[in-house]
Amino acid sequence: MIKLFFMRKTTLTILLVGIAGLALLGGLAWAIPSIQSRIAWRAETALTYLRAVLNPAGSLPTSLPQPRVAITRQPTESPAAPLETPEQTLEAALAPTSGPTPTPTPQPTPIPSAVSLVPPKWEKQDANNCGPASLALYLRHYGWEGDQFTISKEIKPFREDRNVNVEELAYYARNNAGWLKFEYRVGGDLELIKKVLAAGFPIMIESGTQLDQSYWPNDDQWAAHYLLLTGYDDSRQIFTGQDTYFGADKKFPYPKLDKAWQAFNRVYILLYPPEQEAVIQSILGPQWDVEYNRQYALKVAQEETQKEPGDAFAWFNLGTNLAYFERYIEATEAYDQARNLGLPQRMLRYQFGPFMAYFHSGQLDDLDALLKYSLKITRNSEEALLWRGWMEYRQGDKNAAIEDFRRALEANPNYEDAKYALSFTGATP
Repeated sequence: MIKLFFMRKTTLTILLVGIAGLALLGGLAWAIPSIQSRIAWRAETALTYLRAVLNPAGSLPTSLPQPRVAITRQPTESPAAPLETPEQTLEAALAPTSGPTPTPTPQPTPIPSAVSLVPPKWEKQDANNCGPASLALYLRHYGWEGDQFTISKEIKPFREDRNVNVEELAYYARNNAGWLKFEYRVGGDLELIKKVLAAGFPIMIESGTQLDQSYWPNDDQWAAHYLLLTGYDDSRQIFTGQDTYFGADKKFPYPKLDKAWQAFNRVYILLYPPEQEAVIQSILGPQWDVEYNRQYALKVAQEETQKEPGDAFAWFNLGTNLAYFERYIEATEAYDQARNLGLPQRMLRYQFGPFMAYFHSGQLDDLDALLKYSLKITRNSEEALLWRGWMEYRQGDKNAAIEDFRRALEANPNYEDAKYALSFTGATP
């Protein structure tokens, strides 16, 4: 009996020592940033799934039936300037601007049937970090020596931030790589991509992609993704791209890439040395002018809605380009069409034109529905928190608005729009 007692006691001691050792090893592992970030991200992924089980998101809400009445004169506390002119006609919006237009230059000789630029050193992106990672590759093409974390720690300080938009990438490049020029335009096409590559410049685009796993029940697995394109081959009808998630030198068929690109208004990013700006201007022609470029993108979107009236992305792009010209009622009508046709669940994680359009057209019920859905999908979306704050402010709930502006700033401490909103309302961060 005494011997059995001591055996049990010894076994218990070994178990306790083992547990203590595992706890110590776990604590030491947690102190290693790379391990800590992986564990934290897996925990966040598990919590996201659990929240979706308890409160399913479903599909992006369709439009609500209500009259369309634009707010033609914003209250003095509004965050945006009023609409001072009647709604423009499409023809008027598509007319060239009265400002300076670049002088057309002769087209160069026909581009080659295939181009393959030397790709920069590839690196695997961190979670939701394709924007900083792709920009790092682009900068590396010009001799930059940083990595994705050099960029993300400034424009995406929290790993849980699931979106980096083009303006944030532009902010980083212009303030930290000023020896290069950064420009972006919308409404691109495959021939333009090939011309840029043939001139010796990589080109970066944002497009839709399919994730390789689900993050909640009935997840449609659609997400945004940046790509750095470095080559093409007409004989095989493919582009070569540096994909920071799926790998280096990935091949993308022309039609497939164009369809994925369409989801983001065919936005494209150009990085180049200042002394080569004339080459870029020659390639872009009149679309070097930002206003002309937007007018062109508007026309493209309208034509695509007429050609394929069941194409939700075409209608969404039409709404985005109309919103750019402050044609908010027409924009909401286009967004309504896109929503009714069906948009991906994560669409409002990356693009926020609908928030602006429904706010400025006074359609706050629709705006509220979209914001609730967006925050269910992405609970720390600083853009959705910001626009919920402006909606609450317009409804007269200043305290709730300030709290949401503060939440937006907590989600992204560098978010200038949230800083402005707090300043506008006389609140401190």
